[in-house]
Amino acid sequence: MVQKKKKIKRKEIQEDQLVTTFYKVEEFYELHKQNIIIGVAAIAIIALAIIWYQNKKTEDNQEATTELAKVIPLFEKGSYKKAVEGEPGTNLIGLKSIVENYGNTEQGEFAKIYLADSYYYLGDYKNAKKYFEEYSGKSKLHKAAAYAGIAACYQKEGNFLEAANFYNKAATVSKFNPLTPDYLLNAGINFIKANKKDMAATVLKKIKKQFKTSAVAGEVDKYLAQI
Repeated sequence: MVQKKKKIKRKEIQEDQLVTTFYKVEEFYELHKQNIIIGVAAIAIIALAIIWYQNKKTEDNQEATTELAKVIPLFEKGSYKKAVEGEPGTNLIGLKSIVENYGNTEQGEFAKIYLADSYYYLGDYKNAKKYFEEYSGKSKLHKAAAYAGIAACYQKEGNFLEAANFYNKAATVSKFNPLTPDYLLNAGINFIKANKKDMAATVLKKIKKQFKTSAVAGEVDKYLAQI
């Protein structure tokens, strides 16, 4: 007489699969133990490096804030050369050194705008453009200011088309920037100087349509009349 087969319960099947999986994992580990240990060690080293980098960046940002606070009063007084170079023999290192030492921090990025502005006021438009172009911080206001700074340099050099393009670029960064209407007006003025009247009309009419309550809105008709 054939014995009736014992019904295998689902729980027993799961337990058996678990045991089988365990032994497979154990076998895999024994075969690749060295590579796994190296891999885990590498991940740990990378994680520690990331933590160290973040801590270092935070410290550098704080130091940049401290150094920048010493220089800004010189900039505001119009002592642009001293603001750029600092004062040898003192603890005032200047904007150029702040950018060189802390340029990868947010405050270091902010220092690039001050450094570029300083060069602009000193008449060194080449270096001014260089540091305006290097700005890569998170602030939309500063990004727009950097584009406008590049535009101002081109305008001083007589390249009105490039000046207009960068003023227009500054205006597109954020419509909530209170200086956006000013950037559009400057773009329009430079497009007129570059004999690009259609482009001038486009940006000037944008002021009338989107920023009619702005301080510069009253000047738009004067320039539209020139087109």
